[in-house]
Amino acid sequence: QVQLVESGGGLVEPGGSLRLSCTASGSIFSVYALGWYRQAPGKERELVASIRSGGRITYADSVKGRFTISRDNAKNAVYLQMNSLKPEDTAVYYCGASHTWPLSNVYWGQGTQVTVSS
Repeated sequence: QVQLVESGGGLVEPGGSLRLSCTASGSIFSVYALGWYRQAPGKERELVASIRSGGRITYADSVKGRFTISRDNAKNAVYLQMNSLKPEDTAVYYCGASHTWPLSNVYWGQGTQVTVSS
């Protein structure tokens, strides 16, 4: 089992920035991929960014050039730096962990709300 706890969400104006953090605990030694997902009201959960054990990173087209995913293995943490935020980035953001790639049988955090509004 892997436990994930997210933090860092909030309300920000368009064009602003937020940094999300996710700390993992439990059987983290076997985690291969970590990802940030988001789910807006009435929409399906989508993968926003992911990072694998070897460092390979992927981004959804909608966030490329604005979001940056990183990890700190010493702290068992993964981060999502979000810049140039847009109202359409408003969603609940979830941290996910998987033993495989593509991510499957994902362990989920509780989610953190990000609202982009003036």
